[in-house]
Amino acid sequence: MDIGFKTSDGVFSLRVAALIIRGNRLLLAKNEKLDCFYTVGGRIKVNETAENAVLRECHEETGCRLEIERLLFVQERFFQAAEVKHHEVVFFYLMKDANVELPEGINTDRQDEYLYWIAIDELESINLLPIFLKTALKNIPDGIGHIVSKEY
Repeated sequence: MDIGFKTSDGVFSLRVAALIIRGNRLLLAKNEKLDCFYTVGGRIKVNETAENAVLRECHEETGCRLEIERLLFVQERFFQAAEVKHHEVVFFYLMKDANVELPEGINTDRQDEYLYWIAIDELESINLLPIFLKTALKNIPDGIGHIVSKEY
């Protein structure tokens, strides 16, 4: 069971995201029905560590077994979708470059979702969620960044 719940005040989710970088390009996903790009990742399950969750999500969405380099960001994200307030806590992991082949435009584990390699220098020109990633990856910090995003 995924960690998340709904209340009369909104929706809460505990999530992980994988930052898969090769050269100067970031691997992103895009659903045909949505106008935005986003990272590989998903919800953490009950009794699952965040590290195990990101490894599982990477394998499910890319078909590859990747390794974690380190935790890079923790984000508290507040946003609204379809008139419902959302609160997410997301652990962003920088993944090791395993030299696995991930061709442009392949499907994830969902039929209407595809993977794309986007140059980090071009992130500001696309609709990328969460927004802080548009600039945060230009200079990867040595420590763990804590990001609070209020997108109401």
